[in-house]
Amino acid sequence: MSMDKSKFIVKPGTNILLSKISTSDTGSFKLKEDTKDILKKNINKMSKLQNKLYAYDKYSLLIIFQAMDAAGKDGTIKHVMSGLNPQGTQVFSFKQPSSEELDHDYLWRIHKYLPERGRIGIFNRSHYEEVLIVRIHDLIKNQKIPPGLINKEIWNKRYREINDFEKYLYENGTVILKFFLHVSKEEQKQRFLERIDTPEKNWKFSAPDINERKYWDKYQQAYSETISATSKKYAPWFIIPADHKWYMRYAVSQVIVETLEKLDMSYPVLSKEMQEELEECKKNLINEN
Repeated sequence: MSMDKSKFIVKPGTNILLSKISTSDTGSFKLKEDTKDILKKNINKMSKLQNKLYAYDKYSLLIIFQAMDAAGKDGTIKHVMSGLNPQGTQVFSFKQPSSEELDHDYLWRIHKYLPERGRIGIFNRSHYEEVLIVRIHDLIKNQKIPPGLINKEIWNKRYREINDFEKYLYENGTVILKFFLHVSKEEQKQRFLERIDTPEKNWKFSAPDINERKYWDKYQQAYSETISATSKKYAPWFIIPADHKWYMRYAVSQVIVETLEKLDMSYPVLSKEMQEELEECKKNLINEN
């Protein structure tokens, strides 16, 4: 059994509606045990592919996670990326912009944390907050933008800017994968209740998260519009069913592994002179007293 990832990718030009997309699909798998061994293999493959990515030093990989609260972003990053070498991996969580960040354009703080060549960058939330929470809560008025530039076209302009930004990254060697972890409102409720009822999970719960549930429909609409406008061949969106964490983690790992396997990467080939030098070093080591 395998995953058909094509059903999760949002084809460019497609207008999706999240309310019409399943949050509980598990494909051909029925139980957590069905994907356990495959996930382990994928984590091992990812580790080897990361090593080749680092040695090749021409591509970088940017993985973006967006989701409603309690969808499982943190857990997915922790479990799926568990086999990666920390030296070649960078994880950033984007919170409310600082005063310094508000003194720059909204992509400035994103550009600062892009992965270097040979490395994997993971964004827990991202520049997409600028067309989601900023839009829903009308936070645009808090950004230092000339009033004449804030009009009804501001969000379409930002979609264009984000597309241009990501295309620029792609054309300079950054491979981009964007995951929306699609959880249902009922499943979110159950996870919030679990955080409240389980002492060791209390720290995960935040009272403002409950208030955000009031905006559920607005978020679903904003995500639907955003994903539709910004899923491109060079920076695709994958909508991953998130009601079953075990399947969500497997699906994410499968997409990442298949993407890395398709890259034209190789380990550096040493020149004849360097190979001869290695042989000489080997002889010296063997002949040591």
